Amino acid sequence: MPVPVSQMWTVATYVMKQKVAGRRRYPLVVMLEVLFRCNLACAGCGKIQYPAHVLKSQLTPEDCFKAVEEAGAPIVNIPGGEPLLHPQIGEIVEGLIARGKYVYLCTNALLLKEKLHLFKPSKYLTFTIHLDGERDHHDFAVAHEGTYDIAIEAVKLLLEKGFRVTTNSTLFEGADPKSVRRFMDEVMDLGVEGMMISPGYSYEKAPDQSHFLAKQNASELYRQILSNRSKKWRFNQSPLFLEFLMGKRDYECTPWGIPTYNVFGWQKPCYLLQDGYADTFQELIAETDWGRYGHASGNPKCENCMVHSGFEPSAVNDTFGSLGGMVATVRAMFSQYADPTAMDALTKNEVIPAHARNPLIQIKQQESFK
Repeated sequence: MPVPVSQMWTVATYVMKQKVAGRRRYPLVVMLEVLFRCNLACAGCGKIQYPAHVLKSQLTPEDCFKAVEEAGAPIVNIPGGEPLLHPQIGEIVEGLIARGKYVYLCTNALLLKEKLHLFKPSKYLTFTIHLDGERDHHDFAVAHEGTYDIAIEAVKLLLEKGFRVTTNSTLFEGADPKSVRRFMDEVMDLGVEGMMISPGYSYEKAPDQSHFLAKQNASELYRQILSNRSKKWRFNQSPLFLEFLMGKRDYECTPWGIPTYNVFGWQKPCYLLQDGYADTFQELIAETDWGRYGHASGNPKCENCMVHSGFEPSAVNDTFGSLGGMVATVRAMFSQYADPTAMDALTKNEVIPAHARNPLIQIKQQESFK
């Protein structure tokens, strides 16, 4: 089913209120990391590299409610680690929904059947299933054989039970655009609400640092993926953010748009970089030196970043910033981006095995597939 009109209206009115109030920095989504533990060991993610005492820590429901109320954003994204490992995840989600927040619960789906009884279908709750491509590619990327099939069965079960479902895919250097396009067709055929896609970022704790997409390579990859797109593809993302991924728009990062709260506090400056923590959201906004981050800052850590947590809010701000931005958004919603050069590049690509396309998986491949 499509995104509820109530959600679109809530976000639109919220953003307009911030603009009328003259607020330059405001949160659109709160990234609520309830814990860092996970039941997978993906080479492109470093959450489980924390020491044991940190991995044992987790936010309490009260911590979660306080942080979300303090920030005031209409949407809460619960990533991981794996949030279904939290013993009170049902209570946390229920409490956020009771506060009128639209919740996106991100999961690899390995525990979904076991935990599904904790949740009730609601327009306020969406399960975001982690899928990084077709079966062979996804299983290699997460270093666990059979995970793709488990995730697909989870999607079918959730839809059967009446839940809102989206997918979330992170693409790395070596991704095959033809494979990604086939994957998108498969996902939409399942009946999900929409897809979310983002380039991988060189997270400091990730075991592999050599196969994250540079900005120029990312734009070329997404141009090949998103040009001449299927009419059935739906994205749970701003149309202007997709144009940014394709290199059609140039945005500066707005990291305060999707701030992160976890067991350490409010993370400076964003979900991906760790330059300290703030005890309160107001402290995060007031005391972070935002000029040190983003492409224009010259910070080498930000040079190649195109991740949705920094640039999706920039695109949303553009949409509601002027009549031109709104018109551009509407136009982008209905454009298929006919691009013969992108299609020519696609036809030249050879089909490459998953393990060769994405060397990220080689780190965990041998130990995971014994």
